[in-house]
Amino acid sequence: METQKLPTGKFALNYGIALGAVMILITVVLYVTGMALEGIQWPNYLYYLIFPTIIIYAINQYKKKNDNILSLGDALKVGVAIAVISALVYVIYGLIFNYYIDPDFMEKMTEVTGEKMMENPNADPEIVEQQLEMMKKFQNPILGSAIWVAFSAIFGLIYSLISGLIMKREA
Repeated sequence: METQKLPTGKFALNYGIALGAVMILITVVLYVTGMALEGIQWPNYLYYLIFPTIIIYAINQYKKKNDNILSLGDALKVGVAIAVISALVYVIYGLIFNYYIDPDFMEKMTEVTGEKMMENPNADPEIVEQQLEMMKKFQNPILGSAIWVAFSAIFGLIYSLISGLIMKREA
């Protein structure tokens, strides 16, 4: 008697929400402590460790709950779904933050970044202005959200491909 194959989408949902919540938590800590405006980045590096860890762990758990069977396709589905769901959770938070919590934050961030760039004695004011203009373009919520989801999906694909190739076990 064959067992029913576990659906990948429902399985990935909880891990995706958890991963998105981790990114929100890191962002809130950066904001509340003032580290975001100071340009302190080390808490973001935690996310770069947690992201692949959760994807790999989730794929492993999927395999265990699926009678130790894992196809490469299922690994890819689980990993990419987790990455995209987490990105969408973070995008929703980002939109709420930028439109309701602190609508002036991006402007403050641009201002602080410009001041820090001008502290360099070799900084050319024209080049600094060009860089700040480019930064403002990427602060567009729609463009920024699309880029975030796309990069999350790409890295989710990479990590789930590696995990799937290592853990693959056909019936």
